[in-house]
Amino acid sequence: MRIVKIGIIGCGMIANGKHMPSLAKVEQAEMVAFCDLIEERAREAAEKYGALGARVFTDYKQLLAMEEIEVIHVLTPNISHAEISIAALEAGKHVMCEKPMAKTGAEAKAMYDAHVRTGKKLTVGYQNRSKAQSQLLKKLIENDELGEIYYAKAVATRRRGVPTWGVFLDKEKQGGGPMIDIGTHSLDLILWLMNNYEPESVVGSVFHKLKYTENAANEWGSWDPKEFEVEDSAFGYVKFKNGAVVSIETSWALNVAKTEGSYLCGTKGGADFNGGLRINGERDGSLFLNVIDVDPKARERFRGENLTDFEYEAKQWIDCIVNDAEPLVKPEEAMVVSAILEAVYISAGTGKPVYFD
Repeated sequence: MRIVKIGIIGCGMIANGKHMPSLAKVEQAEMVAFCDLIEERAREAAEKYGALGARVFTDYKQLLAMEEIEVIHVLTPNISHAEISIAALEAGKHVMCEKPMAKTGAEAKAMYDAHVRTGKKLTVGYQNRSKAQSQLLKKLIENDELGEIYYAKAVATRRRGVPTWGVFLDKEKQGGGPMIDIGTHSLDLILWLMNNYEPESVVGSVFHKLKYTENAANEWGSWDPKEFEVEDSAFGYVKFKNGAVVSIETSWALNVAKTEGSYLCGTKGGADFNGGLRINGERDGSLFLNVIDVDPKARERFRGENLTDFEYEAKQWIDCIVNDAEPLVKPEEAMVVSAILEAVYISAGTGKPVYFD
């Protein structure tokens, strides 16, 4: 059995909460090197998830020099996604970069160009595509069950869910707040379902309203208003070249008790994820609403295996390396997500629409 040797760059929360435990369950994956600016964090990851003799680094360039490593997982703050991913690709490694692809559209394009130039695989950690209900809906849409999709809403709102650890509140290191953090997941899923990657224009608004609250109620404890440099909520409106539109709603702190989730509207029907995968439409003069309880074991790939979304993402990625196939998340798609997110911020700053060529 072929073993894919992996280097982990960034051993923080997303590495420990998602990537490393999921890779540990992939039979053909072996983590052989770990890098973090905090050496103890890398050492702890190596002890828990590393293969026998796994190496520890604080300089990612030294890790990239290991010839036996085939795959790199870039799990660092957004500011370094492009730099490290490009260096890894140019070192001859395949790259899984945690979302978002990059802070800016230009950086994402540079990553894509490096992928093309080197011939190495590049993917981005948008695990919403790995959900069984997302994959079933994608299949239904491809079978024209919804018709032409001309409107969708990408929703990722929290009433009070400000991440108070790491560098989430640092604008320079992250590039933004909820729009680039959780809005990126919802937008990626909607664009993938619609198969529409040709934006024409973007209008955006960001708000800094609730972040100044002292001793605020919050899922992860009160934040420090002096450290809260990014927006607390953000909204965007995207028009595509074929006339379709997508609205984006995202927040870490917003005074809303309950909101609807993401949904899509087509000429034959609509879909959302409220309480399961729901398909609505009209038949024989009557409206219908079907709720589908999707079984994770029913995914076409790895059918019968009861994988979490994180485990599925990891397994399909390593399977793509072993069998030289395309990953579920293609870099040219993730690049468009980054460009739209940046456009929301630019539009909010200038008060004007951003137009794409």
